[in-house]
Amino acid sequence: MAGDDRRILCLGCGAVNRVPPEKTLRHAKCGRCAKGLATPEPVDITSEQLAALKSRDTGAFLLDIWASWCGPCRMMAPHYHAAAGRLAEEVRFFKLDSDQNQDAAASLQIRGVPTLMGWKGGRLVANQPGAQTGPALDAWIRNSFNLA
Repeated sequence: MAGDDRRILCLGCGAVNRVPPEKTLRHAKCGRCAKGLATPEPVDITSEQLAALKSRDTGAFLLDIWASWCGPCRMMAPHYHAAAGRLAEEVRFFKLDSDQNQDAAASLQIRGVPTLMGWKGGRLVANQPGAQTGPALDAWIRNSFNLA
């Protein structure tokens, strides 16, 4: 396989899948468990899953660090959900509850919620504290991941 293939971690079974850059995530399936690799809806993850994504995944993924008591988090949630549906071919969308995963939030140096963080090519490429909504959220995601 080509060296520019993305390595996409399946959160269902833990397998790492090679996905060519010309193949959209919407059509990519895990080679082990056949689960779809795209996230047309944000997926809640744990500290352990985040650690695996950060160490083994080279695809583009966005993480919303949030808390259930946070008003701006609740305000941003439907916009984040809608963005996941629109951009599922290129970026995967995850959510991390900072209260339930305090170790991960601390390791990411989260000082306030909501915070959006994006990884691509195995490295952190974007970090945005505060709520983002509507067209501003889409523009930030597209800019952060260099999407057309």
